[in-house]
Amino acid sequence: MGRHSLPDDYAADGSGDRPPRRRRTVAIATMLVLAVAAGTAVAAQGGLLSFSNSCGDSAVHLSMMTSPDIAPAVRAVADKASKDDLRSDGHCVDVEVVARDSYKVADALAGGTRKPDYQMWLPDSDLWLSRAKGTGDAVPITPGDSVASSPVALAMVPAAAKSLGWPQKQYSWAQVTAAAMDADKVRLGAADPARSATGLLALTSIATSSGKQGGDSDTRVAATAKLLAQRMSDGDTQVLGTLAQDGSGAEAGNPSRNQAVLLSEQAAFAHNAESTGDGRLDLFYPKDGTPLLNYPFTLVNEEQQSLDESRAALRFMTLLSEDSAQHTLAEHGFRTTDGTAGESLIASAGGKSPQPYATSPATAPSDEALQEALGMWTITVQSARLTTVVDASGSMATVVPGRNQSRMDVTKASLIQALDQFTPNDEIGLWEFATTLDGDKDYRRLVATSRLGDAAKGGGTHREKLAAAFAALKPVPDGATGLYDTTLAAYKEAQRTYVKGKFNAVVILTDGSNQDDLSISRSALIAELKRIADPERPVPLLAIAVGPDADREEVNEIAKVTGGGGYQVNDPAEIQAVILQAVMTAGQSGRGAEE
Repeated sequence: MGRHSLPDDYAADGSGDRPPRRRRTVAIATMLVLAVAAGTAVAAQGGLLSFSNSCGDSAVHLSMMTSPDIAPAVRAVADKASKDDLRSDGHCVDVEVVARDSYKVADALAGGTRKPDYQMWLPDSDLWLSRAKGTGDAVPITPGDSVASSPVALAMVPAAAKSLGWPQKQYSWAQVTAAAMDADKVRLGAADPARSATGLLALTSIATSSGKQGGDSDTRVAATAKLLAQRMSDGDTQVLGTLAQDGSGAEAGNPSRNQAVLLSEQAAFAHNAESTGDGRLDLFYPKDGTPLLNYPFTLVNEEQQSLDESRAALRFMTLLSEDSAQHTLAEHGFRTTDGTAGESLIASAGGKSPQPYATSPATAPSDEALQEALGMWTITVQSARLTTVVDASGSMATVVPGRNQSRMDVTKASLIQALDQFTPNDEIGLWEFATTLDGDKDYRRLVATSRLGDAAKGGGTHREKLAAAFAALKPVPDGATGLYDTTLAAYKEAQRTYVKGKFNAVVILTDGSNQDDLSISRSALIAELKRIADPERPVPLLAIAVGPDADREEVNEIAKVTGGGGYQVNDPAEIQAVILQAVMTAGQSGRGAEE
């Protein structure tokens, strides 16, 4: 937390459930700013401070990266503040508002490669804050208040909405997407969940809703994701451009035109403001709750800000919560932070009774639910090709505290469970490693990397053969951890067998540091990986340090030169979730696949 920071309540730790969509006011910071402002006014009246009509060189200049949907409203607030001579500690506050996609800002901050030239960030959802934290080198951020909200819903052109019984008919998320996709009744599009909070929140809502229906929900959600991927757009702006522009037969019959899209209420509001007749959108609000985009005000690299910059940024944050700014946000189609809105806003966006648009927002999904949905999306939409490399050293026989099982036993069970998340088109292989496991080599290939759905020699499928191989893994007595030679060999083999159009990666699981004194050194390994890494044929290393004796920092240092990363699990049972998280994280930035 920085020296001019918000209260500790607003420092996200990245674990557990996500914070409530309505944050408490940053009371201490706000009171400080208002007290200083009041004191400044008294000083000015007493002649202690002299303000000219022009701010001149005394102005504090700030820059704010802002989600494109809310940028026009925030720019209007900033422009009015400039005309009204908004001040902080006697200095005018001049805010430049720059529209930039939230995923781009999050990735830039996570990379930490250069000092940002902006002090504030207003993404459309706090889910980007976790992504911006990266794996250790990220630019520090300080989350603050939410300034507005907008529910995610399903928007349809009038003819399509009528065919599904709008506005009288009410559906759950699972029901409305199933109805829309039933026999291609309605062509449904969405923005890429790896780049769109709207797309990811909608996909997570569909997955949660489908799970409540019982049965094979994973298969249903994967099928929905596959269909959505066929009509996927890069972002929220692009997805609106895929809609039928009018009710003509030519537009309705054009297979490249969507008739429905997963969209925020505010995006529908803005679209309808510029459309008429059949070009307008009607909104279905799923009855099991609509997740909210919540626009968290965020300070960037606060430790490097001057006192004037930090105080001016907090002053602008308090301004955004004031009545005049909230009125401007409402005029642009945004709800208040708790999700309430006037009837005119709802009607303009395409909502109509008895659609449950006034229902309390859905409970914010947990980080784990979001990671699972995005991991599923990455794996479902773009088939994976993974080489799984498992530590078989003697220490894997160590009993896991609280479980009557060894590290290897728990690891095997978690790998078998993770296998269920992959589709028949995914390709997965298995290596094991320990010192002198195969002559002078520290590694041995047990199962070749092949499609899980392919027939295996001797009967059954490759998936079944791989699951059996996982189950048969055993620690090698007196075997030490031959990590470095194994890592280089597996990486080179994955490069050699690279498959275009798939997510190619090497997943290494180890419970210790390298113990082979005759192997390549760590520095030489990193230098060689850096030399042979090919951005045109990316193969990220996803290294998972298992247990208290493993060194996440070591494996992260090795993995990050390939575009991958290191992860830590104290309990091997967590491996399944971490594999999905690692695949998702690498897939978000396009690492591991070449189009």
